[in-house]
Amino acid sequence: MIDLYYWPTPNGWKISIMLEECGLPYKIVPVNIGTGEQFKPEFLKISPNNRMPAIVDHDPPGGGEPVSVFESGAILQYLAEKTGKFLPKDLRGKYEVLQWVNWQMGGLGPMAGQANHFRMYAPQFNPPEALKYGQDRYTNEVNRLFGVVNKRLADRKFVAGEISIADFAIWPWLVGYKNFGQNLDDFPHLKRYLEETMGTRPAVVKGKAVGAELRQTPGVNTEEQRKVLFGQTASVVR
Repeated sequence: MIDLYYWPTPNGWKISIMLEECGLPYKIVPVNIGTGEQFKPEFLKISPNNRMPAIVDHDPPGGGEPVSVFESGAILQYLAEKTGKFLPKDLRGKYEVLQWVNWQMGGLGPMAGQANHFRMYAPQFNPPEALKYGQDRYTNEVNRLFGVVNKRLADRKFVAGEISIADFAIWPWLVGYKNFGQNLDDFPHLKRYLEETMGTRPAVVKGKAVGAELRQTPGVNTEEQRKVLFGQTASVVR
């Protein structure tokens, strides 16, 4: 059994989708990031970066004590190696996949997250041009990254050839395209991939639906709510 410390966000969906695709038994342990549960000491023992998702595998390969893993990209690789699925074993195929996982982790996810923040949650700045600068900066970068994956998908069904953990990493970060200021009609190959190739897979549909009842639009109407979501400093995890 795998304990999945989770909240229904793109990074959380990566792992619930992977678990469904692999057919592994798992138990959801909700981590409400809107109320600060990610800062609880018992969670920090598993995920010292105070971010979900994280997993604890009570039946690790080779047996022994449970294994805990944090960071969604590392979790995807761990589960792929545990099951022998969705990550090629040959050198070229493996790194074809891993470079796209890292592309998502280092580019698409952070840039889309910032675009979402400045477009959906950032307070009004004075002067207002400062807010527009942030919105334009990250919206434009997401547009560039969407263009990269759109071009990549022009002659292939999945990002790295066969379906892989690269797809489970990237697809959840395409779902919120409207919040990132993007128009799918500008990216026809990405649109097909988002809505048809990946979006109709039963395990993807089921994985994305995990914990849907938990999710509400995070409240950011008070200073305390804003601090929990956006104002974290080193003192929070001491």
